[in-house]
This record gives sequence, C-alpha cells and structure tokens, in this order.
Amino acid sequence: MASVALSPAARTQALENMAREELDVLVIGGGVVGSGAALDAVTRGLRVGLIEAQDFAAGTSSRSSKLIHGGLRYLGMLDFRLVAEALRERGLLIQKLAPHLIRPVPFIYPLKHRVWERFYADSGVALYDTLGMLTGQSRGVPRHRHLTRRGARAIAPSLREDALVGALQYYDAQVDDARHTLFVARTAAAYGAHVANRARVVGFLKEAGRVIGAEVSDMETGERIRIRAKRVVNATGVWTEETLGLSGERGGRRVRASKGIHLVVPRDRIRSDSGLILRTEKSVLFVIPWGRQWIIGTTDTDWELGKDHPVASKADIDYLLDRVNAVLEDPLTHEDIQSVYAGLRPLLASGPGPTAKLSREHAVESPVPGLVVITGGKYTTYRVMAKDAIDAAVTGLGRKVPPSCTKDVPLLGAEGWRALQNSVPSLAEQSGLSPTRVESLLGRYGSLVHEILDLIRQDRSLGEPLTSAPAHLRAEIVYAASHEGARHLDDVLTRRTRIGIETSDRGLDVAEEAASLIGPLLGWSAEQRASEVEAYRGRIAAERESQTMPDDVTAHAVQLGALPLAVQSSN
Repeated sequence: MASVALSPAARTQALENMAREELDVLVIGGGVVGSGAALDAVTRGLRVGLIEAQDFAAGTSSRSSKLIHGGLRYLGMLDFRLVAEALRERGLLIQKLAPHLIRPVPFIYPLKHRVWERFYADSGVALYDTLGMLTGQSRGVPRHRHLTRRGARAIAPSLREDALVGALQYYDAQVDDARHTLFVARTAAAYGAHVANRARVVGFLKEAGRVIGAEVSDMETGERIRIRAKRVVNATGVWTEETLGLSGERGGRRVRASKGIHLVVPRDRIRSDSGLILRTEKSVLFVIPWGRQWIIGTTDTDWELGKDHPVASKADIDYLLDRVNAVLEDPLTHEDIQSVYAGLRPLLASGPGPTAKLSREHAVESPVPGLVVITGGKYTTYRVMAKDAIDAAVTGLGRKVPPSCTKDVPLLGAEGWRALQNSVPSLAEQSGLSPTRVESLLGRYGSLVHEILDLIRQDRSLGEPLTSAPAHLRAEIVYAASHEGARHLDDVLTRRTRIGIETSDRGLDVAEEAASLIGPLLGWSAEQRASEVEAYRGRIAAERESQTMPDDVTAHAVQLGALPLAVQSSN
C-alpha cells in the first residue's frame, strides 16, 4: 500500500471532499480508537471521513504509559477475558500489524516475601504467559523467568538490597503511542479515507430525529462545513458526553475521567537493563526504559476539571517519587525530573469508588439513530474497539458490508521493514548517515524511512541534526509538516517527535529552529512564526509552574492563567 502524505493541501482537499459527497461513515475523534475505526471502515469498502478537533493523538493517545500490554494487574481483578483479548492484540501488533513501531520490553517484579509471594506472583505471571500462548499470538515475547536477589540486582543494580528477596522477570511491549496513532490514521488515508485534523464538530445534522452528519468548524480558517454521512461514530474518549450533547441528547453510559501522570528522568539516574513493575497500595507503578530516559508512572485519580488541559500537581509528583524511591538505592529528587506529562483515561463509570478499580472494558451504544458511541477500553485493544464500533455502525446500512479485516492489514511502514533492518549498512552508505542514525529512523518510520531519505537527497542540510535536539534530524521536522499532518509547532515537538519530553528544556531551545523549518511549508508569516514559538514557550512555562502547585485545582488554575490566548482559543 503506497503512503499518502497528510500535507496541508491534502487536508484542504479532504475537507472539500467530505463537504461534497455523502459518506457512509464519519468518525469523530483522531485518537487511536477513532483512527482505528476509520481504518476498519475504509478497509470494508466504505466511504469514510475522519475529523479531529485538535491534533491526531492530542488527548489520551499521546499521554499513556506507552505500553502495549495485556494488563497483568487485571488478573487480580479476575478479568481473564480482557487480559486474553489484550494479549492477542499485543501479539498481532508485534508480529504483523506494526513490528516497526512496537517492540518487546522486559520488566523485573521484585518479591518481598520468600515463599508465598513467589508462588502467588509466579502463578499470575505464568497464567499471563499461558493466556498469551492460547491466543496463538505470543511469539516474539519471551516467557517469564525467576531471579534470585543477586540475579535481579545484577540486571538492576539500582535496586536496594533490602527491597527484595528475589524477583520475576517478564515481558510486555512498548510503543510510541502518538506516532502509532498517526500511522493508523495515515494508513486509513492510504486506503482512501478523508482525514483532517483541526476540524471541530460544533453540531450534528439531524433529519426526523436521526443524525445524518455533522457541522464542522475548520479551526485553521474559521470556515464552517456540513458533512453528510449515513452513520456517525463518536470516538472522542473523555469528551464523549460533551460531543453527544451537541446532538441535543443525553443518556447512555457516563464516562469517568481518570488522570494519570508520568515522570521522565535521565537514563543514568537508574542503573538497570530492565524496566521495573512495583505494586503500590492502589495499583502498580512502572519504570519503563525510553531511549535515553526512564518513564515512571502512573497515577489513577479522578479528574473533574477542564479536559483539554489535565495537569500534574506537586502531590502527584511526590506520590510517584515516594513509591519508586522505596526500592531505589539512590533516591530520585525533583531536580532529577526532566519532564512530566498528564493524560486522562476515558473509563466507563460504574458508581463511586477509586478509578483504579473501574473496568477497562469498552462499550458500544447508539443513543440516537444514526449515531454510534464507543467508550471505555484501553490503548492495546483499540483495534477490537474500532471493529465493534463499525460493526454497530453498518447494521441496517442497507447493503451487505464485509466483516472487519484489520487483523490482516499491516500499518504503513511495516511492509519490508525487516528487510530494511538487514540493509542498514547500505542505507547508511547511500544516505551519508551513520548506521545508528538509520536504525533510529527505522524505529520511528519503518519502511517509510525512504521518504525521509528522499528529503535529505533533495536538500543535504536536512540530514543535519537539530542544534538543540541532536537525536532528531532537521528532515524529520520538515516531514512532520509535509507528510504527517502537523499544523502547529506544538504538534511537531510534542507528538511527531518527543522532543518536548525527551530534552531537559522540554524543547524550548529548538523551538525557533523547528518553526523556521515548518513555517514555509505551512505558509507562516514572520509574525505567525513568532506567535507559534511564543505559544509553545507559554505552554511549557504553564506546565512547569502548575507542577509546583499542591493540588489539581490550583495546578489547573495556574496553567489556564499562564496559557497564551492563542493556545487557549485553539481548544
């Protein structure tokens, strides 16, 4: 399947096409579930549109723990079906659908009791492995193994000797969630879906009580367009109830927003060749290897404030530091924290109680004729959620629609990726890049790496690293705007790349350089370029200040007060 560039011109054309022709399915929400629903629908031969109010993966789908996993802790809730389903999807993603984006990652689970805990934990992890095998999709992830205390500390020397008597090591998988979501959306576009970000639904079109489309505001131009569709799928996650409210209807399942925050610290602050998973009094805590950093998370608390800007408070940060420091020989401090990010999980509300205890199941409903709503779930099972949503959408469509085939549809960049891995030396020689650099590009773009290398061949200066973020090439910034749908500086530094969390200055020093690269592609004037840089700096300043506040209310108020008007008005 040939790729389709999500260029500025392609976005304009997509909106024009959606306004001109009636669609079979219009999907609202460009997170992983909405993008997956668009891919599911278009690969069934349907005419499909996908619109996103902000940026692809701007919400939950860029702020996760970046794991593709079965949910080991859900075994403790006896949710075997959910775990088995997630493990099956994990295997599909690693082996077939996105091997270029998803890779196995080991975790050590420290044991504190000599006999009963090892037996108890081993039973759970063995069941986890077995469920993976029973799905027929377990290849590529090694089985768990037992470790002595000495063996565990040989792998993870930063573990305190008195923090464990032994350990288990097991495997799950890791993903750059924002890039994966983007690849799902780009794959949908490659199969013919009309895809546009920065396009917000402001109302539904209705006829005789039935939803027949949506009125959409182009957030870049202010233009209003009317998109007609036989079915509309609401895949807006934590914004589900607000989106449904635009139809004039209420009801259906409530969505409860659960906040999760993550800390990012330099790799040298924790000496370990494996990730860690620790039990807490509420849930579990992960220490996840992430390039030259560790990601530490997460929390699981109610969030009832503005959903566009969830924030981490000092209390959240202290909670994570306290839990991870309980097992570390050299404790982390606030000064070690490189960056922090916060996101919201859209959980199915089921009465009072802590969000950590709520089910990660998903639900599909049709509260209004013509409108399908998908809620709940977890990132790993996005493909199943998308399939279920489109199954419901095509019911009664008036013609026979083929079943879902996305389990056999690799994402863009997967085809030929393994062969390219074997060709790294020759690719390096042809491009003038180092083999290490080519391997990094393959891990971000898969076989689409040729599109990056083409840019460099056309302009050798694009093969140079960014001055203040040398892990990325100048070509990647250009590619984000020319091929990946980036419309603003924040899109590039926060989601197309992870410079915003992977550098100690959170991307401030590279903002000017990045803006100068993408500005000409997006038609920015000098004033617009300066405004983009200022907006990004304002967001980072707001984040940093909010993270010193004691609680959610004060942290959220500080962030909103510090956000530049350009950032506030875009959401």
